[in-house]
Amino acid sequence: MLVKHRMSPDTITVTPDTTVPDAYRIIKENKIHHLPVVDKKGKLIGIVARADLIHAGPSPATTLSVFEANYLLARMPVKDIMSEPITVAEDTPLEDAARLMVEKGIGCLPIMKGDKLLGVITETDIFKAFLEILGGGEPDLRITLRSPDQPGELARLTGVIAKMGGNMHSIASFKSEDPQHVYFTFRLKGIEKETLLAALDELGEEVVNVRKIDQDSG
Repeated sequence: MLVKHRMSPDTITVTPDTTVPDAYRIIKENKIHHLPVVDKKGKLIGIVARADLIHAGPSPATTLSVFEANYLLARMPVKDIMSEPITVAEDTPLEDAARLMVEKGIGCLPIMKGDKLLGVITETDIFKAFLEILGGGEPDLRITLRSPDQPGELARLTGVIAKMGGNMHSIASFKSEDPQHVYFTFRLKGIEKETLLAALDELGEEVVNVRKIDQDSG
């Protein structure tokens, strides 16, 4: 899955001369947390976050009166507080974008096609995709196994489940505490919990967690 498939294409932008109060009003009215800053030619030159706007203002050491400080803040342009944007190309894999956001400690990435801003992807977009990958909200069976990290192990497990009539909606793998094992989480339908557990026990698989998911529990 690529970022262009999960980005928000109707991106709201501001210019460098947009005042801090106006930018904050735009963020509040549209219930967003980031605003790309573009110049007159539409070129991306910065990004401003909700937190930047909230904490904008003169230095705490200023000798200005509160009235003078408020006067200056009302006229402060976002170019004075915006950050240099960290961007990704439209064909960047979703997991690479998520890794970059974690490494940089940011909650939004502008998506580019060359020099053109196509949209933005936020941490909320990433969370939604993660839920979809894990089958969040679907009525089915969810089971997590701790299996040997070796070639053919996943194929063996999926083959057994398929032969039993299990319809797998999603499969995710996670690192274990040691390099010799891996966690597999399956979301599936078409097979009873007890039947599946019995089959996995015969295979010698370590079941970490299993639960039936109904439409109400999510």
